[in-house]
Amino acid sequence: MRNSSAIRTVMVGASALLLAASLSATASADPSTPSKVDQLSADELPAELAEAITRDLKITPQEYLDRAAKAQELATYARDFKAEHPDDYAGSWMGLDGRPVVAVTTAGAAHITRSAGYLTHIAPVSANALDQTLSTVNGWIASLPIAVSTAVNSASVDIVNNRIVVDVVNSPVGQALNLPTLLADVVIRLSPGTDGTIDPRPMGGDTYITTPGPIRDSPTESIGICSFGFNAVDDRDNALNLSAGHCNPSESSASPVYLPNRADVDSSSLVGHFSQSSVGENSAGLDYSVITFNQAGVDAGLDRPEVRGAQGTTLTVTGTANPVVGAPICKSGQTSSFTCGVVAADRVETQLVMADGDSRTVRGFAGTACTLAGDSGGAIITGTLALGITSGSNSSGAPNCNEANLVLATSGGTSNLGIAVNDIVAAADRASGGGVGSGIRIRTGS
Repeated sequence: MRNSSAIRTVMVGASALLLAASLSATASADPSTPSKVDQLSADELPAELAEAITRDLKITPQEYLDRAAKAQELATYARDFKAEHPDDYAGSWMGLDGRPVVAVTTAGAAHITRSAGYLTHIAPVSANALDQTLSTVNGWIASLPIAVSTAVNSASVDIVNNRIVVDVVNSPVGQALNLPTLLADVVIRLSPGTDGTIDPRPMGGDTYITTPGPIRDSPTESIGICSFGFNAVDDRDNALNLSAGHCNPSESSASPVYLPNRADVDSSSLVGHFSQSSVGENSAGLDYSVITFNQAGVDAGLDRPEVRGAQGTTLTVTGTANPVVGAPICKSGQTSSFTCGVVAADRVETQLVMADGDSRTVRGFAGTACTLAGDSGGAIITGTLALGITSGSNSSGAPNCNEANLVLATSGGTSNLGIAVNDIVAAADRASGGGVGSGIRIRTGS
C-alpha cells in the first residue's frame, strides 16, 4: 500500500459543462427546436440502446436524438461563424441541459450569436489563440529529453474553461516539469469547478514527500508521495498534522517530511518529521501518523485549520465528526483533489499489505468517494467537519477517477477506507506518553 510514484494526475482541471446555468439568455430564435437531421425516430431505436440512454445519460431516447441533432446544427453554425469572425470565436459546446452554447471574445460577436438564438458566453481567449498555445506547449514537450517528455500524458484544449489541459505523470520527474512561463493561456488548477482565490501555501490535502533518510541521499524509488491530512496542535503548542501511518517509510524512525520542489527534488524543503505512526499494530487497528512540523513548516502556513477544496480554493475546518452511514463526505488529496460520496459503512476491517509483504488488519469506515494513489493521508470531511483521513481504496491503481468509475461500476463502484479522526486523536494522545501529541486536537476555525 505504499503510494505509487507513477500515477497520472491532471495538473489542470478538465472541462466542466455546468457553465450553462450562468450563461446569458437566449434570444427569441431557439436552436432547441429538434433538428431536421436525418435519423431514426425514438421508437425505432434498439431496446438495449434506449435502456442505456436512460440509465447512463438520464434522459429519454427522444431527448437523446434531439440533442444529437442540435449538436450537428451547432457544429455547422460554429464552423461558419469562425470562418467569418476568426478572432471572435472562442469555442462551442452542448450544455448538460441540452442547450447549445457559443463562446466569443467580444460584445459585438455576442450580439450576433444571441441573435442567431444561441446561449452566449464571453471568454478572454479565442479558439485560434488556444490552438496556437497548444501547438507551443506540444512543441516544448517535444523538445524535452525523451525520459522527461514521457512524463506528459497529453495536452489538450479545454474550450469550456478557455484554457489548456495538461495531464502529467505524478512522479518526481513529472512534478519537476515547469511549463513555459510566457504561456498565459495555460492556467494551473487543482480540480475543476468555479473560479476562486487560490492560496499557494500548503495545507491539508496537499502533497508531501518523504524518504527513509535525507532526501539527497535517497534514491528516487524510495521517495514516497502522500497527502497532508488535518493540521493539529497539542498541549505543548506543537504544530502537528494527522496523516496515514503507511506513509512513513520507516515506522521505527523519525522519517523526514518535505514540501516538494518540483524543479529540483533534492532541494525540497524539510518541514518536519514523523513523530508517531501506526499501521494496524495496536488494539485500535488504526492506520495513522502524526507529523511534527519544524519552524519552516509553521512559516509555510501548516498551522492553519484549512484543507484544499475545489479548484484549489480553501475550506476551513470547523469541528470534528463521527462516521454515520449515509452521511455525505468529500475527501481532499494531492492526486484526485476533491471527490465526494457517502459513508457506506461506519465500521470496516481490511487487510493492508505493506511494502515488505506483511499484512495487517486496519479498522476504519468505508466511503464511496473515488481515491487514487497519492491521496493517502488526505483529509475526509462531512460538511465542514473533520471526519477522517484516507488510508486506502479499491481504485488506488487507476489513472484517474473517470476510469475508476467506469471500471468499478459493475462491481459496486469506488470505495475508500477512512480512519476516523476522533479515533486517531484518542490513540495519538494515549501513545504520546505525555510528550509530543499529548492533548492533541484538530485545529478549527469559524
